[in-house]
Amino acid sequence: MSREPVIVGIGLSDYPKAPHLDSLMHIAQATQRALKDSGLKLSEIDGFACASMPTDPELHVEAIEHLGLQPRWVNTTYTGGSAAQFQIPDAVSAIREGRADVILFAYGSDFLTRYGRTLGTGGLSLEGDLSGPLMYEQPYGSTIATCYAMAATRHMEEYGTTPQQLAKIAVGVREFAGLNPNAMYRDPLTISDVLKSPMIADPLHLLDCCVVSDGGAAFIMTTEERGRDLLQTPIHVLGAAGANTHWHIHSMPDFTTTAGTVSSHQAYRQAGVKPEDIDVIQFYDSFTITALLLLEDHGFCPKGEGGPFVEEGHIRMGGSLPMNTDGGSLSSCHSGMRGTMLITEAVRQLRGHGGDSQVPDCELALAAGCGGLLSYIGTTILGKDRR
Repeated sequence: MSREPVIVGIGLSDYPKAPHLDSLMHIAQATQRALKDSGLKLSEIDGFACASMPTDPELHVEAIEHLGLQPRWVNTTYTGGSAAQFQIPDAVSAIREGRADVILFAYGSDFLTRYGRTLGTGGLSLEGDLSGPLMYEQPYGSTIATCYAMAATRHMEEYGTTPQQLAKIAVGVREFAGLNPNAMYRDPLTISDVLKSPMIADPLHLLDCCVVSDGGAAFIMTTEERGRDLLQTPIHVLGAAGANTHWHIHSMPDFTTTAGTVSSHQAYRQAGVKPEDIDVIQFYDSFTITALLLLEDHGFCPKGEGGPFVEEGHIRMGGSLPMNTDGGSLSSCHSGMRGTMLITEAVRQLRGHGGDSQVPDCELALAAGCGGLLSYIGTTILGKDRR
């Protein structure tokens, strides 16, 4: 049991706008801060997990060289925003089996500085062979936002979900962003503000969409035995799983249900906990509808009742299930893929280092990443204690 996996160091690079850093430098800066946080040395790292955006196709291999690592275990699984969550189960096995002793997870991107503010308002490249799957999407002007808008529209049609309920997700996340001095947007937000913001893809308004930023994050996983000698209280990895239903949006089996129903079930079983045991959630909120579907599919409310659940204030500050306590993708930062940041914020809460946004008596945290177009869902459950 001394080889049970724990997270012992976390670090964030400068965000939301950092023109002085490129993607590799974001990774290096976040790594430096995670090492300092843990008390480990770079020479002790023998495992590395990193995923590359299509805009940075060689980032993972260049990062190894840039950092001067010589890992004996590497995972470069790419599942978009859930990449870190999909890499964690393999890392857990590597730690337990002795294939690695100290694993660094890192991601960074200068997305805003390099490309500008295009991601949230459409810029999904759908170039490819029109005799293949894209023939069903590209001719009709499909974008990231329109794909998620279809899921939102279907949920509204089937369950009566309203734009006001979706807007309340953005409002709740902004409350936490107001307490984060680094968040891109901190001014208070109202439901009216969201609904009056420009329509991007009906029914999603601008403020239903994630920000576009620079930024990076790193966290370090090692054995429980090694973790006892380091600077921070080790945070235990209790459950980790991923699942997939499709890649292209036209192949999504059910626009109102994601693979989170599968990944969450497996993670809960591994951790030996239930949804009602979770104290804080860190969800990939690329759009408000993303967070709502993840709430339902992780069992925090029945299918179709995400709207009323949000309306009752559960995920806001002081609610029964605070969500995205750093401000999330909707208000704080989103540099292309944010799965690594979900873990760093969950660890921060479990350590009791959340400052003004600290969730009281935080013992269990759940982080869920979403990759592609509601395609790949990864679920990780972390705890202060091994259960």
